[in-house]
Amino acid sequence: MTTVLVTGADGQLGQCIQNITHQFPSLDFLFADRNTLDITVANDVLDFFDTHAIDWCINCAAYTFVDKAETEIEKARIVNVVGTQNLAKACKVYDVKLIHISTDFVFDGKKNVAYTENEATDPLNIYGRTKLQGELEISSILKQHYILRTSWLYSEFGHNFMLTILRLSKENKELKIVDDQIGRPTYAGDLAKFIMQLIVTDTSEYGIYNYCNEGIASWYDFAKAIVEISKINIKVVPISSDVFPTRAKRPTFSVLDNTKAKEVFNSKLVYWRDSLVVCLRNLNSST
Repeated sequence: MTTVLVTGADGQLGQCIQNITHQFPSLDFLFADRNTLDITVANDVLDFFDTHAIDWCINCAAYTFVDKAETEIEKARIVNVVGTQNLAKACKVYDVKLIHISTDFVFDGKKNVAYTENEATDPLNIYGRTKLQGELEISSILKQHYILRTSWLYSEFGHNFMLTILRLSKENKELKIVDDQIGRPTYAGDLAKFIMQLIVTDTSEYGIYNYCNEGIASWYDFAKAIVEISKINIKVVPISSDVFPTRAKRPTFSVLDNTKAKEVFNSKLVYWRDSLVVCLRNLNSST
């Protein structure tokens, strides 16, 4: 049986993977959170790999506080760079294939067409820089890797934009949401399924892949869809980013081109609004 280690298992992607494990009886899963496996401690990582027969590692562990990272630089670096490096080294020693989750924030967002995997990177913030450095560490250490860049990840779990909008809509009569940042909202449940497909297919087509839901939206479009689908009677007002300044600079256009993932893995990607309907339905059925 193939054994799959999932780090950062208590995050939203890790929980989405846990939700679908029953669909893959040929896979045996090890779910590790920070208490079980601290990826920032090299010896702990090596010991864990030494005591478990692992075939695949899905690294969902990350420091994702984009604004906090501007002041918590070392915390972001330790997790996103050192932790990733530790996993890549252990995977090399124990002949484990690594699937690592990265971000659209490795780009500066100054283009107006979708970014392919081969575009020049130029992060605008500390979070993006540490995630890019993590990618570079993997590429320099381990051949057997897949780096999956995704964007605007949300789900029924954890902390994300969708859940924040649902909460704020109960506390306010009006929501002001920026409309000049464009990307691809991506349901973590869809990403989880793609990762499982990647493992089961096992094509050995290693490298960097973009994976997002299809279609594009602004944060305003995303928020508007959330309240409309949820039938929440609240006014959503579009505003400029200048009106809502954040500590970390964000790319204005971070749409990722999904062509490579669709062609290599023969994947049919779902339109973002359709996936949002599914996610909200799942959320409502679990409450």
